[in-house]
Amino acid sequence: MGFIFSKSMNENMKNQKEFMLMNARLQLERQLIMQSEMRERQMAMQIAWSREFLKYFGTFFGLAAISLTAGAIKKKKPAFLVPIVPLSFILTYQYDLGYGTLLERMKGEAEDILETEKSKLQLPRGMITFESIEKARKEQIVENLEPSLEECIEVLQEGKC
Repeated sequence: MGFIFSKSMNENMKNQKEFMLMNARLQLERQLIMQSEMRERQMAMQIAWSREFLKYFGTFFGLAAISLTAGAIKKKKPAFLVPIVPLSFILTYQYDLGYGTLLERMKGEAEDILETEKSKLQLPRGMITFESIEKARKEQIVENLEPSLEECIEVLQEGKC
């Protein structure tokens, strides 16, 4: 009789472990999907911001280019055209970010770094572990509890011991 009860108990525990494992896996998958969704939304906002900025900067660049060209012709000084060069680089960068392939090139470069330059991604002192966090937490508690040397000297000098 005890054997049957024990066998049933083991079966229930096994089923419970499988359920907990499946539940943990499902929760992890949901977290990964949520993080991916958040990253996609943030990237979409960045691209949208870049496109909006491009509209305003494009207008500014157009007006500046016309004004500087007119000034260069009127004053007969080609030096007025010099600011157009750096402004055109900014305009090109923003266009590439908003409508071009800049993000795809950056993604490719990031993948290359992950594959070939892994050592540059290492954290100082290695990966953060539970043990390192606990050690730092305990040290912080000890620092807060232990009086400083100056406090001990003050107490001894006042004769309160």
